[in-house]
Amino acid sequence: MTLFITMQSSKRYVLLLFLLSFVRNISTSVTHYSIPEEMKEGSVVANLASDLSLDVKSLNQRKMRLDIIANKKYLDVNKDTGELYIVEKIDREHLCPSKSSASCYLKLEVILENPLRIFNIEVEILDMNDNAPQFRRDAIHLDISEATPKGERFSLSNAVDPDVGSNSVKTYHLSESGHFNIEVQTGRDGSKFAELILTKTLDREQQAVHNLILTAVDGGTPARSGTASVIVHVSDTNDNAPAFDKASYDIKIMENSPIGSLVVHLNATDLDEGSNSDITYSYSLYTSEKTQETFHLNPSTGEITVKGMLNYEDFKIYDMEVIATDKGANSLSGQCTIKIVVEDMNDNHPEISIKSFQSPVDENIELDTVIAVVSVSDKDSGDNGVVDLHIPDNMPFKLRESSDNYYELVVSEPLDREKVPEYDITFTVTDRGSPPLSDNETMTLELLDVNDNVPQFPQSFYTIRVMENNAPGALLSSLTAFDPDLHENQYLVYFILEKEIANTSMSMLFSINPENGNLYALKTFDYEIEKEFLFHIEARDSGSPPLSSNVTVHIIIVDQNDNAPVIVSPWRAHGSVVEEKIPRSTDKGSLVAKVIALDTDSVHNSRITYQFLQVTDATLFSLDQYNGEIRTMRMFSYRDPRHQRLVVVAKDNGQPALSATVTIKLSTVETAVKAYSDMTEVPLEYDIFSDLNLYLVIGLGSVSFLLLITILVTIVLKCQKPKPSKAAPPCRNSVMSERNSTIADSTLVSNDAYWYSLFLAETRKGKLVVRQPVPKGSRYIVSSLPRGTGLTDTSDSAASTLQGRLNKPDNSVVLKRCAKNEIAKRPMYPPD
Repeated sequence: MTLFITMQSSKRYVLLLFLLSFVRNISTSVTHYSIPEEMKEGSVVANLASDLSLDVKSLNQRKMRLDIIANKKYLDVNKDTGELYIVEKIDREHLCPSKSSASCYLKLEVILENPLRIFNIEVEILDMNDNAPQFRRDAIHLDISEATPKGERFSLSNAVDPDVGSNSVKTYHLSESGHFNIEVQTGRDGSKFAELILTKTLDREQQAVHNLILTAVDGGTPARSGTASVIVHVSDTNDNAPAFDKASYDIKIMENSPIGSLVVHLNATDLDEGSNSDITYSYSLYTSEKTQETFHLNPSTGEITVKGMLNYEDFKIYDMEVIATDKGANSLSGQCTIKIVVEDMNDNHPEISIKSFQSPVDENIELDTVIAVVSVSDKDSGDNGVVDLHIPDNMPFKLRESSDNYYELVVSEPLDREKVPEYDITFTVTDRGSPPLSDNETMTLELLDVNDNVPQFPQSFYTIRVMENNAPGALLSSLTAFDPDLHENQYLVYFILEKEIANTSMSMLFSINPENGNLYALKTFDYEIEKEFLFHIEARDSGSPPLSSNVTVHIIIVDQNDNAPVIVSPWRAHGSVVEEKIPRSTDKGSLVAKVIALDTDSVHNSRITYQFLQVTDATLFSLDQYNGEIRTMRMFSYRDPRHQRLVVVAKDNGQPALSATVTIKLSTVETAVKAYSDMTEVPLEYDIFSDLNLYLVIGLGSVSFLLLITILVTIVLKCQKPKPSKAAPPCRNSVMSERNSTIADSTLVSNDAYWYSLFLAETRKGKLVVRQPVPKGSRYIVSSLPRGTGLTDTSDSAASTLQGRLNKPDNSVVLKRCAKNEIAKRPMYPPD
């Protein structure tokens, strides 16, 4: 028992020694630091190792740590340096929201082990002026009566500043005002607030609202401030009486004004508001009962209207007094006087009476013819009874006064029914009263039609193009005329005016529908026979007497490429081959043959080009595509075959193109072809040309020209025969042109109509060689034509036309045949 007690005593002693040792390691002193709020993160507060006399190297071994008695860890210790630094920005107002104490502390404990030691740290957070004063409301509204005496005070809500001490609200300022001021008061807790003081009485009619700015300023450096709007609404009191626009009114009104007519609209204004400005109107006791019975006063609007009949002869002047009263508690009123003068009026309308009116009338009625007789009257007297009668100015009529207040309506200008078929004539009568009164009467004058307009075509000349080979009965065009007359005067009938062309009547070629003017072709036209027609069409109305007009119609036959070229040289029997002989010694560029083709189509379709379809040796011969000349490209060699076969195609320019071919078989001979006995070679030296030669040439040319004219006149006279049948087409002139050639062409006319001779000339080395093979027994005439280019077509026209075309500068050979309508050709070189 004694041992147990001893053991228990030993344990208590050991525990006591441990507690004493622990208490001895706890520092009873408190280390104090002061820092401002809002320090940046990482800022060093103090060096705890230095301040607590600790070895920096042992801080990690002793497991130094920091405990903060707060919700957030604002501070921490760097175990390597022993520095106390900021971890998170400290907001004093958030950390110590209560303003009961001016001080704000953050308590810390620094704990180290081996041996255990605890240090108490106290960090005071100093306040900074980082908050501006702020009012609870941005706008403060006050209602103050305009009857409030000056010196009256009104409480204003104070501003709040979270800062403490000198950084809190220090004073207030008020914007400049002539009616208000403020006084700053201090509360029991030291807070500042302001009172609004009325320094001058208010007048709502001058200024109903006062807008002020209240500013709260703290004591920080620099000072911060906050503002609030103070809006003072001035309440109205009934301190203004109603007032009229004018104190007296002079009004004129016409007699017989209708009931309810507005006489005057009185307007009284009250500067007060609400019920203090609501006004009622009433007659005063000085207004007579007669006036009140004649005129009505609206108590709400102040309008005075006619209540009874106004008669100038019964009562001329009305006097009244009107009072305007507001609805305030102590009502105020104003008054005005009104004088109403009744004026006499022109209350009788003039009257118009149609005594006679003639309708309808012919449109060709004579001028100054009387159409109507009108009388006017007015029951008023004086100027109100004087009347004037008139009609519209833009009419072909005029008024002529016949007697007192009687007028005649006469025709002043020619009438035309086609322009205006009828007239609505308005007679207007007006008196001279003020204001004038008037009356009117409208009568309708109808015009009867007279056949005074000829039919009119839209065009004076019609050009109609018709493609040849048309179908008989084809519609060519519609030639419609217009006649502005009416009924039978506008019914038109169409005719073709008879005209004969080449013993053929136009009615045999064309037909027109007499009712609608449709023009038809009665036959198929051939461009090669007839190219155009010119005739007239007449349109005649059915009036009495009938009127008519005509129009010129020009029918142009448009050519189709319906004729193939016909090869006229070299001549050959139908389907046979042309055989020619040529010496093998022929030089390069020598003329071998010339292909000439004719096309009876128009110029465009008859333009002929030549080309080889087949050729034995393409290097030996060339073909001019325009004049059809075949020339040697080189001299013959012993290797060239003796017989050469050339197939030439002549193609026109139509769409589609038509063509003809000729086959020429050339045979080469070793010796030159035997010349005819009458073939001559005349060397002409161009260098020697004397005056005598010039005179001889001029004389020869003159004789040749006269002889040519004589022959042409003879040919034209023989060709003027009756129209041939289709089996024998009319004779024609054909023209063949050579381009860029040195050929001198001649004209040959044969009486037996079988042979055509072609004269070719070629210039070689300054000499002109002319070969003239002529069949025996044939008579011929030769005339030279000047050289030129181009293609000239001649038709079966008069001798003058043919002569004119022959006289044109053109290097052409004109071939004329008038018998059996056949074209005879002969080879360019005579046969062996």
